Amino acid sequence: MKAVVYTQYGSPDVFQLQEVPKPTPKDNEVLIRVRATPVGFGDVLARKFNTITPRNFSMPFFFWLPSRLAFGLRKPRKQILGSEFAGEVEAVGKDVKRFKAGDLVFGYRGPNMGAYAEYLCIPENGLVAHKPAKLTLEEAAAVPYGALTALNLLRKVKIERGQKVLINGASGSIGSYALQLAKYFGAEVTGVCSTPRLDLVKALGADHVVDYTREDFTRNGETYDLIVDILGKTSFSRGKRSLKPGGRLLYASFKMRQLFQMLWTSRFGSKKVICALSMEKPEDLMFIKELVEAGKLKSIIDRCYPLEQTADAHRYVEQGHKQGSVVITLV
Repeated sequence: MKAVVYTQYGSPDVFQLQEVPKPTPKDNEVLIRVRATPVGFGDVLARKFNTITPRNFSMPFFFWLPSRLAFGLRKPRKQILGSEFAGEVEAVGKDVKRFKAGDLVFGYRGPNMGAYAEYLCIPENGLVAHKPAKLTLEEAAAVPYGALTALNLLRKVKIERGQKVLINGASGSIGSYALQLAKYFGAEVTGVCSTPRLDLVKALGADHVVDYTREDFTRNGETYDLIVDILGKTSFSRGKRSLKPGGRLLYASFKMRQLFQMLWTSRFGSKKVICALSMEKPEDLMFIKELVEAGKLKSIIDRCYPLEQTADAHRYVEQGHKQGSVVITLV
């Protein structure tokens, strides 16, 4: 089968289209013919992990070291990237009950990756589900990571109907679904993004938008029950003035400083810092599928590239101009 492989860290030029062995499903596995896989933040990070130091890693050092060891110190250990996918079931192991050949599915491989290829295997009880009927394969492929992570983050804070929520980083993969899920849970949502993405964030359902290139949301006098900071850009010293009494600042990316602040604010003061990790479960993906089919979640595609142009897809993502997901397609 064809796959995009990288055997050394570096620029998008390290990708090579190669013939590799086609996997064979185990008794409890599903063999999937991949039709679409997005270029995620994790793919770009993994491709150049040799340049990611503890200082510029988005999590504390005790997360960086295991991650670096898992992906490889000098060269990549996982040579086929791609953590999200949508495609068609080609074959199933003898113990598989939920799926059959011909089913359209979507799912998430997490750090196992491997979706930049024509085929992959995944356990029946893994993060895989039947594709939402309302979405194309390209749209479905772009859902799992962002939606699953956002759902797990928001569950940490138990949003209540009528609360005011601000999403800092509302146009990215996690932020766009955090915005939509907060709306689903009944919140009044403000999305923070750059000028080119204002229309995108409005289209996702934001009640209000803030252009961070023109306005600092921590200085406009508005206060919120919850601030969700996707990339850890807002310090607690600045963000707490935008929190109501009892408000919470939820970090999706955090360092040791935020961990200490979480411990401190858990004991003192009414305004809290929360550092959250996402622990995805198969039933979460089923819930996301139901929300998509009910019209509560949208998947927006910026552009698509064929597998042969994976390097170009990465270059485009790294330019920082994408609005929605960039998807690699396999025919």
